[in-house]
Amino acid sequence: MSIIYKIIIMLLLMCSSLMNAQFVKKHGQLKVAGTQLVDVNNEPIVLRGTSFGWHSMWPRFYNEDAVSWLKKDFKCTVVRAAMGVEAGESPYIKKPEFSKEKIEAVVEGAIKSDIYVIIDWHSHNINLEESKVFFDEMSKKYGKYPNIIYEVFNEPDYETWPEVKAYAEEVIKVIRTNDPNNVILVGSPRWDQDVNLPAEDPIKGYKNLMYTMHFYAATHQKVLRDRTDEAIKSGLPIFVSESAGMEATGDGPLDYKAWQEYIDWMESKKISWITWSVSDKDETCSILKKSAKSNGNWKKIDLKESGIKVRELLRKYNKE
Repeated sequence: MSIIYKIIIMLLLMCSSLMNAQFVKKHGQLKVAGTQLVDVNNEPIVLRGTSFGWHSMWPRFYNEDAVSWLKKDFKCTVVRAAMGVEAGESPYIKKPEFSKEKIEAVVEGAIKSDIYVIIDWHSHNINLEESKVFFDEMSKKYGKYPNIIYEVFNEPDYETWPEVKAYAEEVIKVIRTNDPNNVILVGSPRWDQDVNLPAEDPIKGYKNLMYTMHFYAATHQKVLRDRTDEAIKSGLPIFVSESAGMEATGDGPLDYKAWQEYIDWMESKKISWITWSVSDKDETCSILKKSAKSNGNWKKIDLKESGIKVRELLRKYNKE
């Protein structure tokens, strides 16, 4: 191989690495065009990454170094900061300042790493006033950054769509006062399964809204994809903000075949997807073992089976 040829290959590799390192700088302010998430150049974009576990249960992973490692080693282009509202030892309703400190560490880590970040109100219940206060603060502080995505209600469980819709409209109004542009994600009833309900009665009057669908591949089979396809056909923009390959309990064996069917489906539809979760609980969906350091630098021996697969998938599909 000639010296000139080697230099050319090295330059191409360096350019590729630089583009990957500057992901938000390249894609800029995201928006919704029809049902598709697009970048500043109106080109379709698919974000792929992983979610931190509830901050109120696994606060040790909520730091800038862990975000940097997820970007560098897992090749995440987005991370999700899941702020536990009620559950765990230090939920937002009991320790709001501690909670905001943890979320902001991940947000600022994502901004420094030049990837996108979802600020997730991780609750199964409506806490309207608390949510409005939180998102008012977050949107005032971070609304100027194109890295930011807001998720205003993680997984409504038994609330009706009219209840979820009314709640979301109030929170969206608060966010849009401070941040007119960044994408907002809205959940749907029954743990983000009934996407047909907002499809029949979507929120109106605001731009750059998307609706979340969550799946656990060993439980949620083709029927959920079919329901989501129908919602998209009706004009509903979909973002998969939580997903994994085991049962909906977060436990049980990984169903690799069903998981890959979901991945293939999302890739074919250009749907962004997030996996669950950066935590070390003794369950299948937690990707880390207790041996994992708080600040990243995880070796293969620190990853559980799901962690090895999540890393493999993200590295495979985030090739940009």
